[in-house]
Amino acid sequence: MSLTTKLRRIRKPPPEGWDLIEPTLEEFEAKMREAETDPHEGKRRTETLWPIFRIHHQRTRYIYDLFYKREAISRELYEFCLAAKIADAQLIAKWKKQGYENLCCLREAISFWHNL
Repeated sequence: MSLTTKLRRIRKPPPEGWDLIEPTLEEFEAKMREAETDPHEGKRRTETLWPIFRIHHQRTRYIYDLFYKREAISRELYEFCLAAKIADAQLIAKWKKQGYENLCCLREAISFWHNL
């Protein structure tokens, strides 16, 4: 889903500061589209998902670092990104807990998915 589609789904204009993070988010979106359309012949089922999980992690970590580490974006913009599903709220909730700071995706936190 493109970034503009995600923004239309919210039905609110982006808050102040959006123009500062939009170019980086567009880059992540382009990388995600490329990873999704990459050929997957000869790869295991889980190997085809690795690039997608990596980009998802990078995009979510970018928003997390801007808000919690660098304090460069407002709470309103942070919550807008969570509501538009630009960043993964559940993954960020795990990162805030001790011992989960370097978690790459929620798939690793749930042992049920390890054998898939």
